[in-house]
Amino acid sequence: QLQLVESGGALVQPGGSLRLSCAASGFTLDYYSIRWFRQAPGKEREGVSCISNPHGSTYYADSVKGRFTVSGDNANTTVYLQMNSMKPEDTAVYYCAAGLVYYCSLGSEGMDYWGKGTLVTVSS
Repeated sequence: QLQLVESGGALVQPGGSLRLSCAASGFTLDYYSIRWFRQAPGKEREGVSCISNPHGSTYYADSVKGRFTVSGDNANTTVYLQMNSMKPEDTAVYYCAAGLVYYCSLGSEGMDYWGKGTLVTVSS
């Protein structure tokens, strides 16, 4: 069964760091565009970051640029989202998605596989 599983969500203090993982099961991410989305309570889902294989190009929302970094492992089975200098407004359920799309964007077009999400709470 082809699926994505997110992990790493937790409660973190403002200014802290967290790393989320998105693990692919049943397939590898060699030619996929992998995107991170988040949905805060009462708000619409928004695109956060993207990494596009095999070239490894990346893209970030303005709200996280300079604080978040997306990367992948050498086996092309897991994508990470390193989140630094976190703010209360980063609180949300974070989802990863993947699709055979050659370009990076923050939209959900072409995303065929979705994880179930992991909760990130930034609070003191």
